[in-house]
Amino acid sequence: MARFRRLDVLRLMLDGGLVPVFYHRDPVVAFEVARACAAGGSRLLELTHRGDMAHRVFEVLIERCAAELPDLVLGVGSIGDPHTAALYLAAGASFVVGPVLNPEVARLANRRKVAYLPGCGSATEVAQAEELGCEVVKVFPGDSVGGPGFVKAILGPSPWSLLMPTGGVEATRESVQSWIRAGAAALGIGSSLISKDILERADFAALRARVAQVLAWIAEARRGPGQPHATQPRKE
Repeated sequence: MARFRRLDVLRLMLDGGLVPVFYHRDPVVAFEVARACAAGGSRLLELTHRGDMAHRVFEVLIERCAAELPDLVLGVGSIGDPHTAALYLAAGASFVVGPVLNPEVARLANRRKVAYLPGCGSATEVAQAEELGCEVVKVFPGDSVGGPGFVKAILGPSPWSLLMPTGGVEATRESVQSWIRAGAAALGIGSSLISKDILERADFAALRARVAQVLAWIAEARRGPGQPHATQPRKE
């Protein structure tokens, strides 16, 4: 069962604006990534279901995080079917992210009161995801569906949408701020943030600094004028 309530997880996503995304087959390395991300200020981390026996890595990681990083919220990504989703929900995933929209996954996650962020690449898919109860919708692949312009275009007729682009979001000031200023509610960043080079060198201090820098760029962009999903509460 998830240790964190869905509403709290969603608030953390919207407040911090960053979901680091990665996979590593070694749970020891995975924990060092988790610790570095937490030290850099991220309360969220997404481990993708991409390798053989990835669920075993997740099970070890979530147990160790609960003991040593109790404030870190661990979720799972690359989930495309309800059977795989159920496996991770049983292990304690606090949010589920997918490359596509699957109504069965949405219903399963909603029944367990766990946030589900499906990958959507059109206005129709975003609307369908919202109808299924998805509060935050993943825009995927972000660079291929139109980049920041896609987010801005969706928010024109649907300003209530909360979009998290993933895929094509770079860990650079220019990329981060272009997405946030287009109206992205949060950013999912994978290999540009948790790079292969960092993992090979085990340079977790560099990862900690990079996470902190990305969070600072997000905060800076949100302080700019006209940002619809800045952290300040909206007036009703």
